[in-house]
Amino acid sequence: MAEIEMIEAVWGSNPRFADGVRYEFIRSEGRQFPGHRCLVAASEFHIRNGEKKFRAFREDGNFFYLAAIWEPAMGEWPVSYRIITLDANPDVIRYQARHGAIIERRDAQKWLDFAVPEAELLVTPPADIFTVEEILTKPVQTSLAF
Repeated sequence: MAEIEMIEAVWGSNPRFADGVRYEFIRSEGRQFPGHRCLVAASEFHIRNGEKKFRAFREDGNFFYLAAIWEPAMGEWPVSYRIITLDANPDVIRYQARHGAIIERRDAQKWLDFAVPEAELLVTPPADIFTVEEILTKPVQTSLAF
């Protein structure tokens, strides 16, 4: 079993090596991730659909992990990571087509130790896992009446 370490890292790849673009995600399809696997703990993820913003969180209230790949520090750019994406599950698909690959807590060590092939862990979650609700950007009460 590999040594596990928790570190702070920047979300997104070094733009110097990506045509000036900082990529925050990497598609899972057709790829293997034989090294630099990491996990990002999360209790929810946010979705933007047009002008509206939403949050998706677990029905059971538990936190989960997002599968990710870390990249070493290079020059002035610190250690960074990109979240692996896959097709959205039925709870999220009406808001966006993809979301981060969810790694269940019971499977975290399998992901980090390469004990199971990616194809077994990087799967779209079933329906009824997430609750999706709008994030209100305007105050509910705009003024007080006396």
